[in-house]
Amino acid sequence: MTFRTELGEDMGGGRKMIVAGGGTGGHLFPGIAIAEEFLGRDPANRVLFVGTERGLEKRVLSQMGYTLETLDVEGVKGRGLAQKFGALAKIPRSLAQSRRILRQFGPDVVVGVGGYASGPAVLMAHWMGLPTAIAEQNAIPGATNRILARFADRIFLTFADARGEFPPAKIRVTGNPVRAAFAAAGEAVRETGGAAAGSRQDGGTGDAAMERPFTLLIFGGSQGAHAINRTVMEAVSAWRDLAGLNIIHQTGPADLEAVRQAYRDAGREADIRPFIMDMAAVAAAADLIVCRAGATSIAEITAMGKAAILIPFPYAIADHQTRNAEVLARSGAAELIPERDLTAARLAAAVRRYVNDPAALREMAARSAALGNTRAARDIVDACLALMQT
Repeated sequence: MTFRTELGEDMGGGRKMIVAGGGTGGHLFPGIAIAEEFLGRDPANRVLFVGTERGLEKRVLSQMGYTLETLDVEGVKGRGLAQKFGALAKIPRSLAQSRRILRQFGPDVVVGVGGYASGPAVLMAHWMGLPTAIAEQNAIPGATNRILARFADRIFLTFADARGEFPPAKIRVTGNPVRAAFAAAGEAVRETGGAAAGSRQDGGTGDAAMERPFTLLIFGGSQGAHAINRTVMEAVSAWRDLAGLNIIHQTGPADLEAVRQAYRDAGREADIRPFIMDMAAVAAAADLIVCRAGATSIAEITAMGKAAILIPFPYAIADHQTRNAEVLARSGAAELIPERDLTAARLAAAVRRYVNDPAALREMAARSAALGNTRAARDIVDACLALMQT
């Protein structure tokens, strides 16, 4: 039977999924990975994203060809008293908006990936008798997922350490889903037993290997990281003599012009952008990555088998980024520099060390690949399809 909804095209056959949440790349990109896998199972499948006007999803999803519906919802934690009352007052409206979206789109399953919008969407789906699931990217669960765990039918965890926070019967430890391009690059690394083709990490020798530029990718999440940007601005002059160093730097919008000026003052050319849309392609070309240690970044780095210098955000809930980075550092899959110890001299020296020691770089990349998981999206979609059957 074929019918038309107000939010989509003719829906004949196939299954329909709502992915709810976002706000930051750490929530949004795992949701995109799940959507890609779900759509790849059947050309007739459909996905609708539910997020907010202020989140990263508003800027990114339309460029990727996805449809987004938004809710008028805000966070409560960490806000002033007046702001908390204002956010709480919006909850009934966001639930009503969720009910309208669910009725019109008619999903077979609703998956919450974290962020403000996942709360009302998953709750309303549960109350309407729809199969629901949530994905928790971090070892320390967020407040929204702690609440939703009571209602969701399945809970997908990245870290087994988070088991104690949720009802055991609902849990599936799947790992953090990565987008198809990251997974494909990771599979290629594992098939060849090396690193991404075209990179110095591939073990090449001789003049051809040395002629390839050493590509350094620097980013601090979708909004950038001021501490990383500031340190790089001070460190870049120390790399002036590294003629073969190619730098790609995602700054976020706030620091863009200041970072560009610092590179100009240092006489160093670089590819500087406020946001990198095709991060998978850029990361695939990188020999070394300098970034935060969010769960999604960790999943993508290890899926691709990339060497990294990790600078965790120290104010994350329960300092979970440091815990993420420590896992890689203990395995020799990354170098950890706590933000309190971050200096231009230390960062400049670390980058120079890896530029000059390709063997150490290859070893770190191999250990990173050993920790990678490219099956998480497949396992999550398998479990969602099973939920639809029951």
